[in-house]
Amino acid sequence: MPSTDASGAAPTVVELTLGDVAHGGHTVARHEGRVVFVRHGAPGERVRVAVAEPGEGDRFWRGDVIEVLEASEHRVEHPWALADALRAPSPDHVPGGAEFGHLDLAYQRELKGRVLREQLARLAKLDAADVGFEAVEPALDERVDGLGWRTRAAFGVDASGRLAMRAARSHRLIHTPALPLAVDAINGLGLDDADLNGLGRVEVAAPAAGGTPLVLVVPSVPDAGGVRRAGAAAKRVARAVGDRASLALLTQQGGAAADGAGSLRRVSGRTWVSETAAGHAFRVSGEGFWQVHRTAPETLAGAVLGLAGAAEGEDWADLYAGAGLFSAPLAAAVGPTGSLLSVEGAPGTHRDARRNLHHLPQAAVVHGRVERVLREHAGSRPDGVVLDPPRSGAGKGAVAAIAGTEARRVVYVSCDPASFARDVALFAARGYRLRRLRGFDLYPHTHHLETVAELVRER
Repeated sequence: MPSTDASGAAPTVVELTLGDVAHGGHTVARHEGRVVFVRHGAPGERVRVAVAEPGEGDRFWRGDVIEVLEASEHRVEHPWALADALRAPSPDHVPGGAEFGHLDLAYQRELKGRVLREQLARLAKLDAADVGFEAVEPALDERVDGLGWRTRAAFGVDASGRLAMRAARSHRLIHTPALPLAVDAINGLGLDDADLNGLGRVEVAAPAAGGTPLVLVVPSVPDAGGVRRAGAAAKRVARAVGDRASLALLTQQGGAAADGAGSLRRVSGRTWVSETAAGHAFRVSGEGFWQVHRTAPETLAGAVLGLAGAAEGEDWADLYAGAGLFSAPLAAAVGPTGSLLSVEGAPGTHRDARRNLHHLPQAAVVHGRVERVLREHAGSRPDGVVLDPPRSGAGKGAVAAIAGTEARRVVYVSCDPASFARDVALFAARGYRLRRLRGFDLYPHTHHLETVAELVRER
């Protein structure tokens, strides 16, 4: 039980009965009339909660369970000891990324389904049951323990030059020698044995089907001196991992390395990994985007193609297309007599898409913002549109542009139930009805879920 918080002051601890789950991985409780959003609990539990910096004038508080007085029947031993809030010295010593690990997997999925239903009802005025949603489904070939699924992992570097992860809502870095959610290829690299001084971030991509992982390292300081130190650190890492991984250094241009605008320098091996999904091969560079769960690409591609029903000779658009995960099978489905417009905004990921789709002449691969590209193709009238926007969703501008194509079917892939429900309401205002909806647990032991929905044009 923590005796102090991050500032060294004694924390405010309150005893609460937890209410239902809310979007973001919290349960909702009340203390003297004030709402408290609580992590690491379960609906119905009686707990003691450490409140983070409570203020008397605050509309709500945030807190973390530090002791369970009456436990939920769904509470289990956390599979990752480092991320177990009940074992941590204080809440800011718990790394993010496994906030549902104290609950059994079936109940995690039940809670995620509740959140999806609540967001649809509140923001889109829809009953999820009316559009065929029954329950959140596991990914294809999911392990019974929900571990070993991450093929991508991002780490920080602590003051001692060791591999670390950030605590949730905190800048504190926690030494992370192993990540149980990651595939064995990541944990087997031995990165915890390397001297990472000079690096600010380390990202690893391991091909789901096996093969050599790629380690991407980023300088702690983006100036010339920082890049030199990072280069030396990259060579140390290359020696530490040997031939178990390729290595590349990503330097920033204007502080924008995370969005694919950096400069990628090969240190050893390749600067990309090979992936396969839906019968197609993909090359994904170190700065490109690919689904994190080892079977997410196959799971999502199957769901998208099933709802799209794209046929020979049709015209489709794949927006926020990434490396072409959906573009390739859609282009194959419409065949040489159809067409596929693949749109991606991130430069590095767009380059991946161009390589991955170059053998499909019916695929036009375009770089740019969705709204601009659709405006430039205003004369086209696709039969259908697939979109997989970032967590913030498509938003008013993109929804208006998509509706302006008068596509008969829209298949929407989302990783955030709130932005998805908001966009469903925006589509409804422009004549599109949500007809079918599926939910997938592609992030076991976290609060995140993925949805795939079909919307149809009614006017």
